Amino acid sequence: MGLPGFHFHDLRHTGNTLAAASGASTRELMQRMGHASMRAALIYQHATSERDREIASAMDRRIVRHTRGKGGQNS
Repeated sequence: MGLPGFHFHDLRHTGNTLAAASGASTRELMQRMGHASMRAALIYQHATSERDREIASAMDRRIVRHTRGKGGQNS
């Protein structure tokens, strides 16, 4: 491939890491990788600070919607 230190397997790792960061579930990652064990899929679900922010923002939006729907006030 002409890239020193780069292995074909790195593409698989990158693809699965991006899928996990995009919100793929453990089961979806297992299917993509062709594994029956959750162990391999969990490797790719390491949290990133960007994904943590996305999750926190989504949780905040849900709380705000729920609070508004129950007659609460948003500060």
